[in-house]
Amino acid sequence: MQLSFSRSSRNIAANWWWTVDKWLLAAVIFLLGCGLVLSLSASPAVARRIGVPTYHFVYRHAFYVCIAGGVMLFFSMLGLKSIRRLAILGYAGAMLLVLLALFFGVEIKGARRWIDIGVQIQPSEFLKPTFIVMTAWLFEVQRRYKNFPGVWVSIALCGVTCLLLLRQPDYGMTAVVAAVWFVQLFLAGLPIKRLVIVAVALMALFAVAYLALPHVQVRVEQMLAGMFGGEPSYQVKRSLEAFKNGGLFGVGVGEGVVKWHIPDAHTDFIFPVAAEEYGMLFCLLIVGAYGLIVVRSMWLSGRDDNMFIVLSVCGLAVSFGLQAFINMASTLQLGPTKGMALPLVSYGGSSLLGAAIGIGMLLALTRKNVHAENKDDEG
Repeated sequence: MQLSFSRSSRNIAANWWWTVDKWLLAAVIFLLGCGLVLSLSASPAVARRIGVPTYHFVYRHAFYVCIAGGVMLFFSMLGLKSIRRLAILGYAGAMLLVLLALFFGVEIKGARRWIDIGVQIQPSEFLKPTFIVMTAWLFEVQRRYKNFPGVWVSIALCGVTCLLLLRQPDYGMTAVVAAVWFVQLFLAGLPIKRLVIVAVALMALFAVAYLALPHVQVRVEQMLAGMFGGEPSYQVKRSLEAFKNGGLFGVGVGEGVVKWHIPDAHTDFIFPVAAEEYGMLFCLLIVGAYGLIVVRSMWLSGRDDNMFIVLSVCGLAVSFGLQAFINMASTLQLGPTKGMALPLVSYGGSSLLGAAIGIGMLLALTRKNVHAENKDDEG
């Protein structure tokens, strides 16, 4: 049997191919490919340092990429109603797992973010995309039914979500969730006065975190000291050396040294490995791919009059871009160092799968005929 991919075909795969945005798809595939290449460059050094087989992380990363690709493809084929339902169920399940992690989770570097079920998973990575889509749905329902308190429900959910993330603690993820929720609130048309009140409240919350939490103080002060001529942290210092050594075209595949000195070279600090071995031009291509996903997603959503689609797409795009920016900025001493992966590139099963869910939803919501497939959702 021959699989038809003509425009008139009713085949699900063919319909997906002709309606999915090819630019977004190409950027995602490029980033996944970069992750595989950089894993091969960075992770053998880490594996040798901790005493596991040389290609231990390479094989695992390749396996995670295959699973993530399948998950992304599955979500990208869904309609509006299915995405909403899975987001609600996924958010409830992720919240339960985050709560369980606080009591029964694995503690790593002073944080309880992981649950061991044979393999370690980080539930907060699945919390982020599902929270974004669910809050978009709450705002959209309030627009249709004026008596429904969608904004207040979203405030309560955002507060509970951020509280649980702070308890782990995971300050980076908390900041991303709060920032994305604020962007959605702005796009939903909340009056300016109320937006200002919310913005002041969020800034006050971060000020309290800085004053009350020594860990946050240390990270911020290290960043500021380095920016104004002080001594950066060891990891950031090595990272900056890698960017300097790499120049425009890099020192060559496998020739970099930063991966031998930074413990998280295959995860949080994979960007310096790219800079040292492949050069600044390659890094600019990675930055361009992230920028393309964010800008094109917002442009595509701007052509739609469905609030759920606009808020979901913009929220997912901002979350994806903000996480990438935080990771890259921390390696360049433009922000405090955080335990945050570079989306679709860094090693890590939970981060890859969480990003795949978000990107899969993004691809689904920007498909050309998403309304035609879900006419019953408008009522």
